[in-house]
Amino acid sequence: MVHMDVRVRIVLSGLLLMCSCGGKGLHFSTALDAGGTGGATMLVTGGTDTSAGAGTTGSAGTTDTTGGATGSGGTSGATVLQGVFVPTGGRMTTGSFEHTATMLPNGKVLIVGGAFDEITGLGTAELYDPATGTFTATGTMTVARCSHTATLLPNGLVLIAGGQAITELQLTAELYDPAAGTFTATGTMTTGRFAGRFLHTATLLPNGLVLITGGEMRTLGSSQVLASAELYNPATGTFTATGTMTTTREYHTATLLPNGQVLIAGGQQGDVSALASAELYNPAVGIFTATGTMPVATWKHTATLLPNGQVLVTGGCVQWTLAGAELYDPAAGTFTTTGTMTTARYSHAATLLLDGLVLITGGQGGIGPPLESAELYDPAVGTFTATGTMNGGRLGGGRFEHTATLLSDGTVLIAGGNESFPSLATAEQYE
Repeated sequence: MVHMDVRVRIVLSGLLLMCSCGGKGLHFSTALDAGGTGGATMLVTGGTDTSAGAGTTGSAGTTDTTGGATGSGGTSGATVLQGVFVPTGGRMTTGSFEHTATMLPNGKVLIVGGAFDEITGLGTAELYDPATGTFTATGTMTVARCSHTATLLPNGLVLIAGGQAITELQLTAELYDPAAGTFTATGTMTTGRFAGRFLHTATLLPNGLVLITGGEMRTLGSSQVLASAELYNPATGTFTATGTMTTTREYHTATLLPNGQVLIAGGQQGDVSALASAELYNPAVGIFTATGTMPVATWKHTATLLPNGQVLVTGGCVQWTLAGAELYDPAAGTFTTTGTMTTARYSHAATLLLDGLVLITGGQGGIGPPLESAELYDPAVGTFTATGTMNGGRLGGGRFEHTATLLSDGTVLIAGGNESFPSLATAEQYE
């Protein structure tokens, strides 16, 4: 039997949904329902439907094209694009958030590490098999880590780098071998003895090297946001320093462009401020140079390379949650605003689908519970439209700090995430 809620949002225009945007590393949410549309909302449920996974309605009100916090929501109306979230055949072997999910050449998805709750980091790993819809444990990492990175290398191995082990940071790295199902240590990052790196990015370059940028380092009781960058060479198993970014950043994004350069956008400088700046890394010369500035500073946002070569940046937060979106044009080196999301969100996920649309899922909308809503961005018209509703949470269907991985059949695996401690072990597929 397929069911659906009919959801009506009554939006009080002119109010800003304020958010703390969480802390560093581990986060937790409250059970308050304060909406998540950028304005105060009252949610009325009821009615029946014949589609699996109800879509949320669009918020009534004006469209915010500035990329800032929206007081009255997105475009008016209740258009919902069909698309459903279906629970997988099995749960994860271990619930986690701030983990990584990597699509392997054999079609399975490797899920590594993360945090179980505010005091327990994970060294576990598991594989999701789309053919059976089930998760099975695989090798254990050499150390526990969350807020790390995972990068599929050309040789089929997966590089796991840095991260946080709750009370300490990791400067180590390791390789997962899908053929053997084991992890083995590899080179150590260059951030220094007793230091580590987390909240950084890792990007596979066309030359086969992996670019590590920014993040946070802690040593001897102090912390420092980094502007440094380094390269991992799979042939030698070593890290070497490369050019320094134009500014320090954590919670930023790094996107490989068709021309081989890497776009670094936004982020935060410690507890001081969000960043609107962006820069480009050129592998040919190993340096970073400034590029266009985003209309609005943001961190905990997403950045997605579109088929037309532009980069879609969505949401995030400053002192409040953002519903805005913008496009980076590599040819012009500029950012321009595009459609506004139906719901303001940060710590969400964005996945490019096979049809060229971008699926936006979950996240936090402010001080309330995680968002269960999802929406689709259409590059052809520059608009966002609501789609199916997630159903994996305990207090509701929402989740944040989850992963969203495109599978070979075009569906998207949504796994784990945070709602309230302990973390979620549920998973679902968007179809």
